[in-house]
Amino acid sequence: MTLKPILIHPDPRLKKHCDPVTEFDKDLARFADDMLETMYDAPGIGLAAPQVGLIKRMLVMDCAKDTKAGPEPMVLVNPEVTWKSDELNVYEEGCLSIPGQYAEVERPKMVRVKWQDVEGKAHEQEFDELWATCVQHEIDHLDGVLFIDYLKPLKRQMITRKMQKLKREKARL
Repeated sequence: MTLKPILIHPDPRLKKHCDPVTEFDKDLARFADDMLETMYDAPGIGLAAPQVGLIKRMLVMDCAKDTKAGPEPMVLVNPEVTWKSDELNVYEEGCLSIPGQYAEVERPKMVRVKWQDVEGKAHEQEFDELWATCVQHEIDHLDGVLFIDYLKPLKRQMITRKMQKLKREKARL
């Protein structure tokens, strides 16, 4: 497995609408494994393919909190929200592509999502609480939406300037 470099906002690839995955092969499975390794190493609870430069509709996530039960990695290919609860939840969200920045975002408390696995097999499941927030956050990435897009313009601009400064500092190293 290979750690992938995570793109930092602002990067035009993070604002692209991703294409559906049409080929389910060993390369896709290997890339999904690389994404999981990258997410765990970061560390994070979710990672979308465009965050590592692949403009395809695929994400990985693991919101398991019980360390005794172990990890619960999930790979969702071509995910689609098919239902949202009316009840909302607010979580303080962060993003591996916007390191060190967090903000409260309101989203549906529960969602039902259908997707395919790396072999192309169809799945559907309801997600609640943190899992629901995470899957919605990652699907947003596949549509070119970042969590800061939910913030007021001034806050969004402030975070974007911080990320531009961070990228300049990293480029000097």
